[in-house]
Amino acid sequence: MKEKSVYIQGLHDRLGKGAISRRRFMEGAIACGLSVSAALTMARSAQASTPKRGGHMVIGMGHGSTTDSTDPATSENGMTNAMNQVMNGRLTGIAPEGGLEPDIAVSWEASDGAAKWVFQLRDGVEFHNGKTLTGDDVVASINYHRGEESKSAAKPIVDPIEDISVDGNNVIFVLKSGNADFPFIMSDYHLAIMPSADGKPDISGVGAGSYKLESFEPGVSAKFVRHKNDYSDQRGFVDSGEILSIIDPNARQNALVSGSIHVADRLDVKTVHLLARNDDVLIDEVTGTQHYTFPMRTDTAPFDNNDVRMALKLALDREQMLQKVLKGHGAVGNDHPISPANRYFNADLPQRSYDPEKAKWHLKQAGLDSLTVDLSASDAAFGGAVDSAILYRETAGKAGITINVVREPGDGYWSNVWNKKPWCACYWGGRPTEDWMFSTAYQTGVPWNDTAWSHERFDKLLLEARAELDEEKRRAMYFEMQEIVANEGGVVVPFYSNYVMGRSKDIAHSGVLAGNWDLDGNKAMERWWFA
Repeated sequence: MKEKSVYIQGLHDRLGKGAISRRRFMEGAIACGLSVSAALTMARSAQASTPKRGGHMVIGMGHGSTTDSTDPATSENGMTNAMNQVMNGRLTGIAPEGGLEPDIAVSWEASDGAAKWVFQLRDGVEFHNGKTLTGDDVVASINYHRGEESKSAAKPIVDPIEDISVDGNNVIFVLKSGNADFPFIMSDYHLAIMPSADGKPDISGVGAGSYKLESFEPGVSAKFVRHKNDYSDQRGFVDSGEILSIIDPNARQNALVSGSIHVADRLDVKTVHLLARNDDVLIDEVTGTQHYTFPMRTDTAPFDNNDVRMALKLALDREQMLQKVLKGHGAVGNDHPISPANRYFNADLPQRSYDPEKAKWHLKQAGLDSLTVDLSASDAAFGGAVDSAILYRETAGKAGITINVVREPGDGYWSNVWNKKPWCACYWGGRPTEDWMFSTAYQTGVPWNDTAWSHERFDKLLLEARAELDEEKRRAMYFEMQEIVANEGGVVVPFYSNYVMGRSKDIAHSGVLAGNWDLDGNKAMERWWFA
């Protein structure tokens, strides 16, 4: 099964390399549903940006921790995500336009109401250690996250797998129930396909991606060299690359201006307009599924009371926070994780607005005249997290709520604060599908349920929607789930943020950037090149 977006991207790449004519590209793109203007735009970008090989690319990221490792099961921040994206292969990948594209698997097919999936593996895929990839490596790699004692962040999304087997060059998945989105799930960056022995995968960083890990110092840097026997010549254009952890946004931006790095993520939106005046720097911006949150642990007082949670949601001026913190580079949130970029975004759900009087009413319903709570924050959570918390404190005061902003250290934030402190700042890159996002962070008992929230009706709908093939019925279920999270969940979602990134004028790309993660799906090292 190949989606139209994969086909169009293939045409785009071939046009850029001169393998097909502009006329052939236009015919194919329009046949797949693109408008004439959209097809022309893609044609221009393809012909204006032919990839070149060579060079050493240095990327500065506002992520990284001394607790990071090469184990994909424990990957929890943007830096380890980016490492996994380029050094490991997965069965499927997310194309720049948001659809699925082949990776280790070249095709996939469903049967039994989407409860059985057969993935045909690509021939001749070689790991960085020279071992040829087999179906047994796929089984061992996926089973690594399924174990009963597994602490993998991917455990909830692979739990529905009942059995995995190998038949020649095919890997067969049997699910407990149908899942129309299962091929999307297999693109998760945690689900790296690793070399195995005796059913156990090698988690040392040996992968089948376009780049081989040369050295890794957690919380500092990761260095890579191009995998010479990569299965594809349509990626991996630079000879080598390096990812640096530069948590401070000013330091990261200065490094870009000085030329110490070629690419920077998470630019400071307060000063990005000034940076754009620099002729040596190019600014890219894309809307995706990224959203910033303030998760409350619903198993901890006072957040175990929904009236308290509702009071806190109503005590936030989202529009003000969006303008002051992101300078408008995003959209207001509505206290659930599904972005306007998602297929089943509930645009009918009334937008929550700042209402201190209604917040006071909810406090009274909780038996309180006032409320004092701690909010842990660090800019390691997201750029502007501390400023956001301070703004929150100011607007909440008018509702009789005192928020003590606790400034947490950047290093170790994701291991010591997030998913541990009762209330904190957080960011999510989001997920391409509703089921994936909900299963990762909102289903009862999953490791990354950072609100410790449990809702019987929500869990029931999650399972039903996953197996539902009728589009309208599925849409109605996801609409209801967003409403449940917004009105009864433990998360405050102030806004969806755009990915705002910078690159040297010497760095080029196709012009079509993925929105599933920052830096072109965290594949800048693989997809971009020196002009």
